[in-house]
Amino acid sequence: MGELRKSVLPQQHLVLALLICCSSLIELSQAELKPILEIYPKQEVQRKPVGKPLILTCRPTVPDTALVADLQWKDNLNNTILPKPTGRNQPPMYTETLPGESLALMITSLSVEMGGRYYCTASYANTEILEKGVTIKTYVAITWTNAPENQYPTLGKDYVVMCEVKADPNPTIDWLRNGDPIRTGDKYVVQTHGLLIRDVQEDDEGIYTCRAAVIETGELLERTIRVEVFIQPVIVSLPSELEATEGQPYAANCTATGKPVPEISWIRDATQLNVATADRFQVNPQTGLVTISSVIQEDHGTYTCLAKNKAGVVDQKTKLNVLVRPQIYELYNVTGARTKEIAITCRAKGRPAPAITFRRWGTQEEYSNGNQVDDNRITLERYFDEERGESTGTLRINNAQRSDDGLYQCIARNKGSDAYKTGHITVEFAPDFSHMKDLPPVFSWEQRKANLSCLAMGIPNATIEWHWNGRKIKDLYDTNLKIVGTGPRSDLIVHPVTRQYYSAYKCIATNIHGTAEHDMQLKEARVPDFVSEAKPSQLTATTMTFDIRGPPTELGLPILAFSVQYKEALNPDWSSAYNRSWSPDSPYIVEGLRPQTEYSFRFAARNQVGLGNWGVNQQQSTPRRSAPEEPKPLHHPEQHDQEEPVVVSPYSDHFELRWGVPADNGEPIDKYQIKYCPGLKMSGTWTELENSCNTVEVVETTSFEMTQLNGNTYYRIELKAHNAIGYSSPASIIMKTTRGIDIIQVAERQVFSSAAIVGIALGGVLLLLFVVDLLCCVTVHMGVMATMCRKAKRSPSEIDDEAKLGRDEKEPLRTPTGSIKQNSTIEFDGRFVHSRSGEIIGKNSAV
Repeated sequence: MGELRKSVLPQQHLVLALLICCSSLIELSQAELKPILEIYPKQEVQRKPVGKPLILTCRPTVPDTALVADLQWKDNLNNTILPKPTGRNQPPMYTETLPGESLALMITSLSVEMGGRYYCTASYANTEILEKGVTIKTYVAITWTNAPENQYPTLGKDYVVMCEVKADPNPTIDWLRNGDPIRTGDKYVVQTHGLLIRDVQEDDEGIYTCRAAVIETGELLERTIRVEVFIQPVIVSLPSELEATEGQPYAANCTATGKPVPEISWIRDATQLNVATADRFQVNPQTGLVTISSVIQEDHGTYTCLAKNKAGVVDQKTKLNVLVRPQIYELYNVTGARTKEIAITCRAKGRPAPAITFRRWGTQEEYSNGNQVDDNRITLERYFDEERGESTGTLRINNAQRSDDGLYQCIARNKGSDAYKTGHITVEFAPDFSHMKDLPPVFSWEQRKANLSCLAMGIPNATIEWHWNGRKIKDLYDTNLKIVGTGPRSDLIVHPVTRQYYSAYKCIATNIHGTAEHDMQLKEARVPDFVSEAKPSQLTATTMTFDIRGPPTELGLPILAFSVQYKEALNPDWSSAYNRSWSPDSPYIVEGLRPQTEYSFRFAARNQVGLGNWGVNQQQSTPRRSAPEEPKPLHHPEQHDQEEPVVVSPYSDHFELRWGVPADNGEPIDKYQIKYCPGLKMSGTWTELENSCNTVEVVETTSFEMTQLNGNTYYRIELKAHNAIGYSSPASIIMKTTRGIDIIQVAERQVFSSAAIVGIALGGVLLLLFVVDLLCCVTVHMGVMATMCRKAKRSPSEIDDEAKLGRDEKEPLRTPTGSIKQNSTIEFDGRFVHSRSGEIIGKNSAV
């Protein structure tokens, strides 16, 4: 029984446990079947960033979904959210039915005003209201509102690296540079809107990180900012004044530095216009070079060079001065009286106002400002008007003289150029006959008409009257006196039909400054008087040279020629005499005479009137025939030693000797003998080199070219003329050649015959070949002697092998690589035989 109880108790406990389990399952099943609404995502509070889209899905969990009705969403104002209308713009918030009987709440862009409590409601089985709520909390996500990724501070200034962040809740900001945190200090200050960098330097460049964090949302965002330090422009080269020349191209440079490279422009202050847009101007914005194709005067003024980059703008002014080339606009010819003051004025314009000076035409010396040092009568005065760009120069001459008359050149000069203009100063003076005071009288003969010309120098031109014997000739009405011209030149033509007309005539010239007189003489001309003297100075067998002294002459009636008549003394008739005439400046030589003959001579002089009377009768005999006279070399000495002159040849190896034909003394010259010897002078004595003289004879010529001479050597040259009688006395000159190739004197040696030279040469060649062959045999065992030795020592087996090869199949003898192969030459220079080895040049060779 007890055992039965023991077995029943566990069974009861098991049943009780099963009942309890079933009860729990029934309660759970009843709970799961209770209708509810669920919102997905399931978080009760939805935190979403502003501006983002959002979808919330409401799904009923009920036993029978068919019993669910009026499923809808209500906004934070408890207004029913309507579905998206068809064909209209999309509203910011609407509902949309999804598969599975779910209703989605669509928000296209979440805004702060949309935050709040939203509900999803429905009815179940028309008896139970279902509702489920969700809270939407909005926040502003981290947004970079002003945080450029590239920022450019300026060197030397404070700068805030901008990093403005928008977020809700408010974010916290910290900074990093090149990955390292930045702390507020003397250099950096972290501000709400950025990072302040004090006194920016170039080493502040780098990568900066702006980091924003929202603790409430856990959002963290970094902004990488590249900081590059810019440098403000600095104009480093721009002159304060520029100068350009009108009509010329011009270029000026404005140089600026900075980072980034500044862009340069030029502004004309007068118009405030960029010159790059103007005609004739070109500007290079990178280099600052401004170019003007052709400068005009209106370009004058102030210009501003503007250098600009992202760090700033800087400008600098300069003044452009246009150099206007001078232009002389006034220079008049002036006239003044002698001994009075004369002033010539020159006016010019240009920029800057040109300096004016003068100079006499044809000279380069210019007058200086003020009184002239070499002539205090002359003063140069200058006046300048820089504002108008005009200047005036006046050249004053006190106590003007006739020598001051002439052309004067005005020179206007400034930096642009020079201008020239010529004016004339006329110095008036009374008539003057000083230029005629040394003129000879006028001659006439045989009633020939004579012309008395009177020229009066004077400004203004003088009027001329002629007087004769105290009366005006024009009032005489004498047909033998004719006046041609009244000034400044007047000619009086006199027809001397009687001797009374041979007299003095007065020429009177008059102008506003005075009167001058000049007497002119008309004389009767006659033939010359007797020749004063004629004596022979040189006699040859066929010629005779005279020295003639003419008769006295009058000024204006010179001797025109001398004449001679000559005949053999045995001939008494002068009508058959020979005649010869000479001009007064020629040698008086009578040629063609017979040797050993006596001649009679008489002489006369000739002028314009005619031949004078014969006189100076004399007799002279010619000598007998003889050798020619000494010839005269036609060379002028260029160098002189202590004893005699030296003729220098322009060449080192030849010289052309030239001479004049001498008198032949009755026999024609048939040849010339020339002897020239090299030598030198020692103690004043000429020493010729032994056996070095050359003698040649030439015919029918008066020149000879000596060749094969030595350079820098003295030669004595003797020249003789020859006829049937014999040689003339020698004409001697010393000639020196110019320096040529250095001369090596070789002592005389006995010269061998040609056959001996050929034999010696052949013997030398054979000896040389033998020596070379012997050396080859000893050193490299090659050559003719070595081959003979090898043949003498061959073994019988070698002889048999060679016989087998056959005589025609033997290999030719080869020259070893190291053997010596030489060419040889035999040269003969006229005195010695030279044997040489090596390359054959082939000069003076004789084998």
